[in-house]
Formats: sequence, C-alpha cells, structure tokens
Amino acid sequence: MAPGGRIYKEVVESLSAVTDYDTVTAKAEVKSSASTRATHGISSTNGVHELLECPVCMSSMYPPIHQCPNGHTLCSNCKIRVHNCCPTCRYELGNIRCLALEKVAESLELPCGFQSLGCHDIFPYYSKLKHEQHCRFRPYNCPYAGSECSVTGDIPMLVSHLNDDHKVDMHDGCTFNHRYVKSNPHEVENATWMLTVFNCFGRQFCLHFEAFQLGMAPVYMAFLRFMGDEDEAKKFSYSLEVGSTNRKLTWQGVPRSIRDTHRKVRDSLDGLIIQRNLALFFSGGDRQELKLRVTGRIWKEQ
Repeated sequence: MAPGGRIYKEVVESLSAVTDYDTVTAKAEVKSSASTRATHGISSTNGVHELLECPVCMSSMYPPIHQCPNGHTLCSNCKIRVHNCCPTCRYELGNIRCLALEKVAESLELPCGFQSLGCHDIFPYYSKLKHEQHCRFRPYNCPYAGSECSVTGDIPMLVSHLNDDHKVDMHDGCTFNHRYVKSNPHEVENATWMLTVFNCFGRQFCLHFEAFQLGMAPVYMAFLRFMGDEDEAKKFSYSLEVGSTNRKLTWQGVPRSIRDTHRKVRDSLDGLIIQRNLALFFSGGDRQELKLRVTGRIWKEQ
C-alpha cells in the first residue's frame, strides 16, 4: 500500500458521508417547508389580514394607507388623530403611502363581519366594508331613547333587553289607548317620556311619546318605529289620534325602522305633533295639568 493510502481512503469515505447527510437534511427541510405551507396556508392569509388592521383603532385599513419612515402603518383617520406622529416609533409620518399593502388588500377575499349572525357571503377586501354597512344581518341598536344605551343585537335579544333592563311596557295587539299624564307640562326640555312595545302580526313595534322644544315652541310628539328593516316596515301602516269631545287630531303614516335613530325620526317630524296649548286644551279642566289620551292602531298593507 502506498504511503498515506489508508488515510486518503478514510477522508474520501468521510466526505461521502457528509455529502449524503447534507442531501438527506436538505430534502427533509424542503419537505417540511412544503408541509408547513400546506398546513398553514389559511393562517398566512389571516396574517395578511392582521397586517391590514390599524394599530390605533384596530379597524381594517382602506386607501390611503399611511406609513412612517420605519414602515409602521396606520389608517388615514388615525393619522389625523395622532397628529401626524407614528404611534409605534414616534417618528413624523409625513405623506408616505404604503402602496404595497394597498395592492395586497386588492387580492384578498374575506367573509362578512356578521358571519356569526347568519351572513355567509364572501367579498373582495374593498367591497366588504360597503356590504357590512347595509348587511341585513348586522345587529340593531337598542331603540330605547331615555338613555344612551349601547346594547346591540338581533330583535329577540333586544325585546328581552327592553323588558328586563329598561322595564318597558309590553303589550299584545294591534290597537292601543294610552293616557299620558304630567303634573307640570311646562317642563319639556329634552324630556323623553314613554316607550311601549307592541307585539302585532308576529312583529314588534315601538310607540314613542315625548316632549321637546321645536324652535321656540314646546310640543308633544307620538310616533311608531318598527323593530326590523325598512323594507319590512313599509308593509305596515299606523294611525294615531288625540282629542276631546267633538275635536280630534289624527295622523296616519308608515312606521320607521329602528335602523333610523330615535333622534333622526323625531327631528324629521315624522309623526303626530301636538302643540302644548292644543294638548292642554285637549286635557280639559284648568289646563294646568296634561292629561292626554292617544289612541291608535297598526295594520298590514295588502
């Protein structure tokens, strides 16, 4: 054997073993990487969606999406709120647009935010927000007007909430006859009075009666709201009547959906409006106390 032959053979075998090991390891890493991508593809999409959440308001960002010199992003509304200062690194934001993230958003399709409430539609990222503003599955706001109630939910949940938490009177039937009494009728500043819920035709209606200032004139107003969407509300009509012997004031209209806020309906004057002097006249007696009887009915249009 030539001098050094054995050493040469051992080195060759060692190099061969190392080469085989590297090949096996590389194949295993490629396989593992492919498996990870296959397994976590959905998580990757969710990760992109998380990148589109504004770090300030936590809402989805829509163009223009702004970024600071260090790449931190936020929505245009919050850029004003933070006085053009990056909330993450405190650098001045300037007017840099994150065009790459805006482009990525165009490729996304996301489920409606009210999926848990019954909407199973999927929309392109930039169409999702517009849909959610009008989605028929979006929750309703509590129709109680006597306080700033932030509770939202579907109709059965809100009916229970009104009964349990606001102690609202609940009545079955499509006709009503209410008597509103107030010892000092001159106090009308922002006075919300009564809300009554009627279960009629298997649906729920809210009867509001309140006092407020219309310009310089104190007035009383009664109106009906439908616990459902506007297209359903249009299937019903209602009438209201107030008066005394040989004199009466009537109103007929379509109930407004509770999608419209209480204040919006009131300020539109879409209901029976009674000036205070006339209301006191209808009350009879010495006109120092309000005793007003309001009757009405609800019917379904054919």
